[in-house]
Amino acid sequence: MSRFSKIIADIKSVKTQGAENVARAGIKAFLLFPNKKSAKKILSIRPTEPLLQNAIKLLLKSGRPALTAKKFLSNLKKSHETTAKKGATLIKNDMNVYTHCHSSTVMDILKYAKKKQKKNFVVYTTEVEPLLQGRKTADDLAKSKIKVIIAPDMAAELSLKKCDIFLFGADAFTKSVVANKIGTSTLVKLAKIHKIPRYACGVSTKFTKKVKIEKRSPKEVWNIHRNNIKVINPAFDKTKLKELSGIISEFGILSPKKFIKKVRDKLKKDL
Repeated sequence: MSRFSKIIADIKSVKTQGAENVARAGIKAFLLFPNKKSAKKILSIRPTEPLLQNAIKLLLKSGRPALTAKKFLSNLKKSHETTAKKGATLIKNDMNVYTHCHSSTVMDILKYAKKKQKKNFVVYTTEVEPLLQGRKTADDLAKSKIKVIIAPDMAAELSLKKCDIFLFGADAFTKSVVANKIGTSTLVKLAKIHKIPRYACGVSTKFTKKVKIEKRSPKEVWNIHRNNIKVINPAFDKTKLKELSGIISEFGILSPKKFIKKVRDKLKKDL
């Protein structure tokens, strides 16, 4: 398998996880073959990843893609680090924090709060079927000496109602919704019922006009072929921004309305 094909396969199989990691991998693949054909291939594999899409489209327009990629990745790193520092200010001593799936942004918010701000807190999460990314979250945080309590997916409300805050990642922002791992929308509704603050965490370059929800192979859920059984596997869902307490990004901790205004102002400036 060529290096290009290996990167594509790892993104498609979710061996490469997280919007920012997917974008970085996609950029590496494009720079191996910087042309329209490879760009089309890369853009087709993860439709709910506008950070990847925005990056590849930017490189495709560039006369010097390697230099453009270097600048894009540098800005992404700075935005990510700023987001982590801003988000960490919400974490207080003895707080119970709920998170969903595996978000590098949320992970770094929590690690920054633990390492730099010396906060003691507990993180609750669930396994996140069918690929069990919640276990990856638990393992990642435990290595940073953060206490984690993990439960089956159907125990989500039991865990969530013990928490003081709900932080989750974002694969895509539009003017009205945030797209993230399937289950996020339900968890946000539950958090709202229990009066728990709800924050989407992600850099502004995940903004897009319209987001398509990726449907993954049913075999990830159940590899069965039998009459009268149909298996579906939506990878993401959409949560209305108005359901959130705020959005954490490189712009700071803002209301959804103020976040969207900042994004639009930035887009106008970049044009």
